[in-house]
Amino acid sequence: MATINERDVSVSSLDDLLEPFHSACKATSEFAVGTEAEKFGWLVQERAPLPFAGEVSVQAVLGKLAERFGWQPEREHAQGEVIALLRDRASITLEPAGQLELSGAPHASIHATHREFEQHYCELHAVFEPKTIAWLSLGFHPLATHADLPRVPKLRYGIMEKYLPTRGSRALDMMRRTCTVQANLDYGSEADAMRKLRVGLALQPIVTAMFANSPIYEGRVGERSSERADVWLHMDNDRAGLLPFAWDKNMSFRRYVDWALDVPMFLIKRGSQVFSNTGQTFRAFMRDGSSGERATMTDWRTHLNTLFPEARLKNTLEMRGADAQSRALTCALPALWKGLMYSDSALSRAEQLISPLEPELLQRLRPDIAREGLRAVLLGRPLQAWASEVVEIAQSGLTQLNVKNERGETEAVYLDGIAALVREGRCPADLLRAELHGQTDLTDAVVRLTAV
Repeated sequence: MATINERDVSVSSLDDLLEPFHSACKATSEFAVGTEAEKFGWLVQERAPLPFAGEVSVQAVLGKLAERFGWQPEREHAQGEVIALLRDRASITLEPAGQLELSGAPHASIHATHREFEQHYCELHAVFEPKTIAWLSLGFHPLATHADLPRVPKLRYGIMEKYLPTRGSRALDMMRRTCTVQANLDYGSEADAMRKLRVGLALQPIVTAMFANSPIYEGRVGERSSERADVWLHMDNDRAGLLPFAWDKNMSFRRYVDWALDVPMFLIKRGSQVFSNTGQTFRAFMRDGSSGERATMTDWRTHLNTLFPEARLKNTLEMRGADAQSRALTCALPALWKGLMYSDSALSRAEQLISPLEPELLQRLRPDIAREGLRAVLLGRPLQAWASEVVEIAQSGLTQLNVKNERGETEAVYLDGIAALVREGRCPADLLRAELHGQTDLTDAVVRLTAV
């Protein structure tokens, strides 16, 4: 193997593993929200997924974005293809089948997030017109089979494609046919992080239902409101799910680390080289090493990024339960979580709301949510009623925070669209089904209705 970078730090104790979480704590005045959103590229005239390489391709999109808009290309190794773009504190990266992801810069306001995403869509449309490439923003690819989709030649993805199918029947679907929008939230202390983690995990199934947006499967209306949500029920349960231990009143950074230590690894990185290390837990790697290599802090941070719970603890808290959304609703997701988490009164109300929600109950509900969205029933109440409370709490939190745009609107304005759907008892999937009713050409209709 390649040698460890001299600047990397070896792991010698549990305290080393806790340090990234403690060092991430911030003053409330420094809180920001990072937003990540993925979409599928689609060749409009050819009626086919966007290929990885070629004149009109993922590579061509990245190249033109770099050339015209100042993005810095990144390669996995010197002779490799471009697999990411960097600009300021934002990045554009590729998921395993070429899904394009904008990881926006952390912003103090959702207004700034909205401007960033609008600029992103404009840049995408500038490099290839929408009549050439449509960017489909749903939780599951509405038209493609596995055979239709390209492969991104990223070493990590090759390792995952071999290992994850041994751990879950829909692992390849997760990698290659799903898209999401996620919010990354700051925390001020260990106690604050644990409050937000519990609320995030407990509310995640409700949020999944609110934002269910993948009712189309291989070109036909499917049986589920969120095909993506069903995919995550058949993934690697060692590293995914609701983390029942997080409900413990004594939950701590150390408890999360203990869990992470016993999750099998994917890989070891040394410089530009990536080596498979599937099956060995990080605890065993720390104790025994692997192929002569010893654990480093870079290995630990890499490992934390290979864990996929519904709410993930890193240097931020990542809310992971939502399908990718339309252009109009993308910013609703980070706005919702900011309103719930960054107002102390809203967070206290959210804690009261989740008090009867045990992890076993929520786990049993998840298949119903994937199928029925807001029509599912939780503790004798339609999920719509729970979602209405969640939206109201978030609206009150954003109103209290009182961050206004140039028109004098608070960030609660980004919740208007999802709030209207919740009032009707509908999720985005229900709206899409209604709009597709009676269409004779489902493919063209899906592209027209879901392109951002």
